[in-house]
Amino acid sequence: MQDTAVTTMLDAAHAEAQRLGVKVCISILDSAAWPVAFLRMEGTILGAIDVANKKARTAALFQMDSADFAKIGHPDGGAYTLENTNGGMTSFGGGLVLRAADGTLLGAIGVSGASTEDDIAIARVGAATLLA
Repeated sequence: MQDTAVTTMLDAAHAEAQRLGVKVCISILDSAAWPVAFLRMEGTILGAIDVANKKARTAALFQMDSADFAKIGHPDGGAYTLENTNGGMTSFGGGLVLRAADGTLLGAIGVSGASTEDDIAIARVGAATLLA
């Protein structure tokens, strides 16, 4: 991902969090799950830092949104405790896979600090800038 695309994505997600009146952390990773950008809004709970990173990491490593990962990572799922691998992941919404228009994996965005629904919505606004 180019620096300008990452900055645009981070700015859009940040603006959406402000519009919703919530404080979040936003983590953007490349396709190898390495950090590209991170933002912690002033007043965001400290625990959201790790959760945002793990949401993005889950999406990047398994090439699926973290909410979809939850469908296989629960006690009756086919991959229960899988979130304990790869240095730790998470199995609830807010981590989205980022793909180019041709479907190539670019990385992931993770948002944490608000409700799961708001985290997902904020991540979607950021991710939408890639295809705009």
